[in-house]
Amino acid sequence: MNSILNADLHCHSVVSDGTLTPEALAQRAKANGVELWALTDHDEVGGQEAALDAAQSLGLPYLSGVEISVTFAHKTVHIVGLGFDTSHPLILEGLKATRGGREQRAREMSEQLEKVGILGAFEGALQFAGNLELISRTHFARFLVESGVCNDTNEVFRRYLTEGKPGFVEHRWASLRDAVTWIRDCGGVAVIAHPGRYAFTPTEEFAFFSEFKTHGGQGVEVVTGSHTPDEYVKYADLSLEFDLMASRGSDFHSPTESRIDLGGLPWLPGKLKPIWELIEDRIQ
Repeated sequence: MNSILNADLHCHSVVSDGTLTPEALAQRAKANGVELWALTDHDEVGGQEAALDAAQSLGLPYLSGVEISVTFAHKTVHIVGLGFDTSHPLILEGLKATRGGREQRAREMSEQLEKVGILGAFEGALQFAGNLELISRTHFARFLVESGVCNDTNEVFRRYLTEGKPGFVEHRWASLRDAVTWIRDCGGVAVIAHPGRYAFTPTEEFAFFSEFKTHGGQGVEVVTGSHTPDEYVKYADLSLEFDLMASRGSDFHSPTESRIDLGGLPWLPGKLKPIWELIEDRIQ
């Protein structure tokens, strides 16, 4: 595998909070020139078999993937796992436990929204999620757009679903140690997802990267859909400082919601070591 490669190792299907099936994502990735693909649904590997089958039918190299929700420094962060055994009991049990608190959190979010005059949010979000174990803020956002409360999902998050706003409810997810250990012990590599999103102080960010590395984490998303060009530079430098390999992924959810399409990212900076060089033997 070359270091310059149109790899897209972060996206979501209807199995979590995306709007396309794994098969449709595979077709879109192939059509957009993606050369190495991974489906990374939130806390769920139920779409992996379909994604792999679709990718192989298209001649598209594939890595297994997942995005695990983690609580660190009272914030929700995400760790992407790549190239692991999707049938291993350790990760299946860990992900099931992580999903377990989503229903209660969703009901509390709905109660908070009801206090500011938005009724039926839980039922409305569930129509978009389908599965109580996977209901998320994104499903609430889609309901609020459909019901005319907001014009788009970005406005929903800005007004209602972030810390300090009426619909935000904190949830305790997996620990950083657990998430990295599950991925590593199931044969995969752990990658920090979109670190520019977490609004850490410099001290918190240093602690996050340090602890991640201590637990055996090996990569960081440098080029991703929510990063700015300045953040590409910042996290390229941090990947070198912490001796982490670099990953690349659009975080694509939907043709109408996502800022970057599958395969549409700029290249990784040439000075970095691409994560796919570490797990080339796990590409299917």
